[in-house]
Amino acid sequence: MRAAVLHQAPGELVIEDLTIAQPQGREVLIQTRASGLCHSDLHVIEGLLPLGPGPTALGHEASGEVIAVGPDVATMKPGDHVVTCLTQFCGSCTECLNGQTWTCERRQLLGRNENETPRLALGDQPIRAMAGLGAFAEQMLVHENAAVVINDDIPFDLAALLGCAVITGVGSAVNGAAIRAGETVAVIGCGGIGLNIVQGCRLAGAGRIIAIDLNAEKLEAAKGFGATDIINASETDPVAAVLELTSGVDAAFEAIGLTATADQALALIKPGRTTYLVGLPPATSTMAVPGAFMVLQAKSLRGLFMGNSNFKTTIPELVTHYLGGRLDLERLVSAHITLDEVNGGYDEMRAGSTLRSVIMFDS
Repeated sequence: MRAAVLHQAPGELVIEDLTIAQPQGREVLIQTRASGLCHSDLHVIEGLLPLGPGPTALGHEASGEVIAVGPDVATMKPGDHVVTCLTQFCGSCTECLNGQTWTCERRQLLGRNENETPRLALGDQPIRAMAGLGAFAEQMLVHENAAVVINDDIPFDLAALLGCAVITGVGSAVNGAAIRAGETVAVIGCGGIGLNIVQGCRLAGAGRIIAIDLNAEKLEAAKGFGATDIINASETDPVAAVLELTSGVDAAFEAIGLTATADQALALIKPGRTTYLVGLPPATSTMAVPGAFMVLQAKSLRGLFMGNSNFKTTIPELVTHYLGGRLDLERLVSAHITLDEVNGGYDEMRAGSTLRSVIMFDS
């Protein structure tokens, strides 16, 4: 089985022929059909988000078809179309029982232990799968609670995006921030995550959606996803521009992962409102919060992880929105590439010239 493996960070992905084990227990073997290139993988490639020692099969935003299941699997069967998600969960810890599967306390225990045959191997060397998935590969062997069955009518390339970019963006608006009809919001950063926050706010009924970016093409795209106003931060001070349009917004979303834009997002909200950090910053990033300002204006700063969404319920809902014409997925895909072109795809991402490149695997 061919997979894109990172041997050392910073570095490039190497296409390797790996051995993949057969499913046991609650494991599911999936034939990968499509896998999206996400910015968090780029953080790993560049050494900004360490995963630990040893080679790793990267990728976490994928769709595919189940080809085999372990004896204890109850929710899927061979032939099912599925989407994987990195917020796999145990289902029995306190967080899961409280409905917060995205903060599962036992996620790290859902893989195989060191005394078992590894899920992935290069010769005699075990290979880690990023987030328990390793989606830049022809096949994935994952826990049952790392995937969800979807309607067969959605194409694989679009379905793959639901597993990270879409659930993170739309989920942040609908679930994490619980945007209400008529509210005014601002979204800083109009990449794949930001555009999905924009359309999530549209789905939630926001009255005014202000999109902010440095890239004019991405701002035009934001209008198509539901932005009512756009601000080019390369031409004007975005904070001043927003405060000229409004008396402050009800919610601001930072979708890039930068301290400077997080500071801007905090300055945009009205007293008593919340700024949401959605973009993933480098692991060493820090932010200085003005304490007196936060207290006196009763402002809140909150991080959202994968939209604070239970993917087992949210992803099927997103499929329903897509099939009903309410969710735009086609325009998120900038290019279809092969597994061998994955490094070039990340070069395009670094250049800021794509929204989402999707690796397509032969059926």
